[in-house]
Amino acid sequence: MHKNLLYLKAELDKHPKLKYEIIQQNWQTDFLRFYQSQTNYNISKDNCSLSCALYKGKKLYSFELDGPNPDKIDAAFSEALSLIDSLPEDPDFRDLENELSLAPPRKLANNINELDLSRKTKILSDFAQKAAEYDFELYGTFICNYSQYRLVNSNGMDKSSTNSPIYLEIKAVHNKNQVTVLETFGGEDFGYFDQDAFREHLVAKLVHAQNPVVDVEPGDYEVILAPRCLAEFCQYLSSGMSAWSLDQHSSYFEDKLNQKIFPSCVSITDDPGDPEMIGKDYGSNGHIYKKLDLIDKGVFKAFMCDSYFHHKLGLPKNGNTGDCIKIAPGEHKLEDMISSVTKGLYISSLHYMNFINPRETSLTGLTRDGTFLIVDGKIKAVVNNLRFTERIARILENVVALENKAYTIPFSDNYDSFSISTTKAPHAKISGFNISSSTKTI
Repeated sequence: MHKNLLYLKAELDKHPKLKYEIIQQNWQTDFLRFYQSQTNYNISKDNCSLSCALYKGKKLYSFELDGPNPDKIDAAFSEALSLIDSLPEDPDFRDLENELSLAPPRKLANNINELDLSRKTKILSDFAQKAAEYDFELYGTFICNYSQYRLVNSNGMDKSSTNSPIYLEIKAVHNKNQVTVLETFGGEDFGYFDQDAFREHLVAKLVHAQNPVVDVEPGDYEVILAPRCLAEFCQYLSSGMSAWSLDQHSSYFEDKLNQKIFPSCVSITDDPGDPEMIGKDYGSNGHIYKKLDLIDKGVFKAFMCDSYFHHKLGLPKNGNTGDCIKIAPGEHKLEDMISSVTKGLYISSLHYMNFINPRETSLTGLTRDGTFLIVDGKIKAVVNNLRFTERIARILENVVALENKAYTIPFSDNYDSFSISTTKAPHAKISGFNISSSTKTI
C-alpha cells in the first residue's frame, strides 16, 4: 500500500544532509449522481498521490506526484537535487515537526462497502416519491470516500490515519417555477442518518417553496440564517484565525487575542472528536488534532498554529487547521426565532462567495436554494436570489439569538478527489444583514 513512500524514504536516507517530510494518500470514491429523480451515473475511482518537502539546511524544495512509481520518483528526486542548492534560504525555518506521539485509534467502517448502490438508490427513491407529490424533481450526489494517509519525516515520525466520509446532497427543483431547495447529510457514521427527519426537513422546504415568488429592495434586513449559511461564514472567518494569516497581516484577529469581540452567545471551536462530524487524527505536519477553543463566549482565544509559525511568531503550537469547525448552539427554538421577525428573510444557502478584504472580513456573494420572506413571524413568499455585501465580523456582532441545537453540514468540492468536510452550526437570528441587490431570478 505504501511501497512508493518507502521507496522514496530509502532514497532520501542515502542523503543524510537532507531533512524530509513525505505524505502518501490513497483514496477511493463511489460517486452516485442523480438527475430528474433518476440515477444518472455511478462511478468508482481510485487515486494515489505522493508529496515530499525536503530541506537542505534552510533551503526548501517540494514536489507532488499523482500515480507515483519508482521512475516518476527518481525523476522528481533527481530534479530536486539539481535545483535545491540554487534556491534562497528561509531564515525562519528551524526544524520539521518532532512530536511523535500517536492519536488514539478510531473504529471506522468503509462506507463504500456499507452504502452500496442498491441502498443508496432505495433512499433516493423514497425522497423522490415524496418530492413528486409537490411537483418537484431531485438532483444531486451521494458520495462515499475511503482514504488512507501516511506521513513520515526525517525526525522519526511515522503516522497513519483513515477516513471514510459520506456526502449526500439533494436539490429539489420545482417543475413549473424552477424554485430550488437543498437538504444535505454528511459525516462518517451513517448511523446518525435519520431518514424520517431528513424527509421531514425536505418536505417543510417544499411546502414553503409553493409560495409566490417576489423581489425585495436593497437594504438592511433582520434575517434567520440557516445552519449552512452560518457554517460557511464561520469557515471563511476561520481562515483569519491561522498563524499564516497573522504573519501576512491579513487577519482580522491581529491584536485581538483574549479580547471580547462578539456577543457572549458566540462560541466557536475546532473539534475533531464530535462523532456526528468527519473526524481527523492529525493536523499540520502530523501534529495530533485536538479540540481547540477559538472563540469562547465572544472572546478570541487562539490562533491555529503549526511548528513553523510556532518558531517564527512565538505562538503556542497546536497543529489545528480549521477542518472541524463547530459553532455552539444557543437557547432558542427555531419557531420562536422565526415568529419574532416582523419583516425579514430566511436564508437557506449561499453561493459564489468571495472575500473583498480578508482583514476586514468583508465579502460578497449570492443567496440560493430557498430564500424566503418572513412577514409577521410567518414565511409568506419565495424571494428571488439576492446579492449581499457584508463583513462576517458584523454578522456575528449582530447575532441576537442562536437555535438550541446544531446540525452537521457537509461541504464537498464535487470534483477531483471529491474532498468532503463538515462544520456544525445552529440557526442564527441576525439583527442587520445587508442586501445589496436582487438578481431578479430564482
